Parts: sequence; structure tokens; C-alpha cells
Amino acid sequence: MNVLGYIRVSTQGQAKDGYSLKYQEAEIKAYCKEQGWNLLHIFRDEGISGAKLNEEALEIDRVGLQEMLAHLSSVQIDYVVVLNTSRLWRSDVVKVLIHRELKKYGCDIKSIELPFYSIHKKDPNDFLVNGLMELLDQYQRLEIALKLTKGRNKKAKEGGYAGGRATFGYMKQKGEKELMIHDSQAEAVKRVFELKELHKKWSLSRLANALNEECRVQ
Repeated sequence: MNVLGYIRVSTQGQAKDGYSLKYQEAEIKAYCKEQGWNLLHIFRDEGISGAKLNEEALEIDRVGLQEMLAHLSSVQIDYVVVLNTSRLWRSDVVKVLIHRELKKYGCDIKSIELPFYSIHKKDPNDFLVNGLMELLDQYQRLEIALKLTKGRNKKAKEGGYAGGRATFGYMKQKGEKELMIHDSQAEAVKRVFELKELHKKWSLSRLANALNEECRVQ
């Protein structure tokens, strides 16, 4: 059974609880040896709060924890072993984020001091926070989409290229940030406007047919 260890102390936490990194590491190694588990690596964060969160990106702002979660995508891990769950989180939001990542890779938590803890057990508090997190995720996606749309519209109004497929009559060369005129397509666009000026009551279909007929004659 492959497992990973995780240890963490904050300045206040270490002084209050006495859970030094060295102590946590020794406990995890001894526990895994007793269980006969294959301890691949112990990840660590030092001097960082268990509640620290990048709220704008909804990401846990801990390097050691992020490295551990990234490791789950490359190797099948059965458990993340910790001295207790407070080493992983100190807030419900962080707890839900960690649960979500572990469930994604079929991994559970093994707490030495809480041996019966499992992320798969039902908890009313988790249900509430999970619902709030889903709403936050949806809000974040909508907010990002709105910002991108505003940015593109502003750039377009200023005459710049806002991304996406180039309008007929223009082209974008690889590596260039500005649009260039497509000569042959530009001639077609000019001719459409000429025909429309001559025949103001023509529909778009009639204009298209006339243009197609001129192309066949040529």
C-alpha cells in the first residue's frame, strides 16, 4: 500500500501544541512501519497557517501541500498519513478543498490521533460547505468570463485584435498580435458594399447570389 506523509507547523501552533516537524515525521514513519505501508515521501510546510488560502484563486497557499496534491496525479496513493487532521486544515473551506482533491484521485486520509477518520464519511457540515464551494466555483467562472469579455470589448473598441476568429477580410499571421488585410477577401467585402449601395432593397441572399454569379463569370 503506497502512502504519503504530510507534516506542518505554524509559529503559534508549534509553541502551543508542541508538534514539531521532527516529532510529526518520527510518528508517521513509525506508524507506517507498524502498518507495513510503503511510505514514499513526507511533504512539509513550516511556519504556515493551516487556514491560509488564496481566496481569489480558491487555492491553498502552501507549497508543500500543493506538491503533495500534485504527486497524486502521477502515482496511485492509498492514504495521506498525518499526525492529526489539524496539520492539513484549520478551516472548513480548506478542508473541503483538500477533500475534493483527494476524492478526485481515490485517496483517503489516515490520522494517527484520529484512526477512524475518513473523508468518505457523511458530515452535515461538509454538505453545507460543499454547496457553498460549488456556488463559489460557479461565481468565479462567471466573474472570469465577464472580465475577459469586458477586456475583449475594450480592445475591440480601441481598434485592436480581441482574439478569436479573424473577421472576413482580415487575417492573423502566426506570432503577430495585429490583424492584417486579406487582399482577395477585402475585394469581396468592397464589392458587397458597392452592390448594396446600388440595390438598397436587396436581401443578403440576393447580394450573395449576385456576388457568386460575378465570381463564376470571372
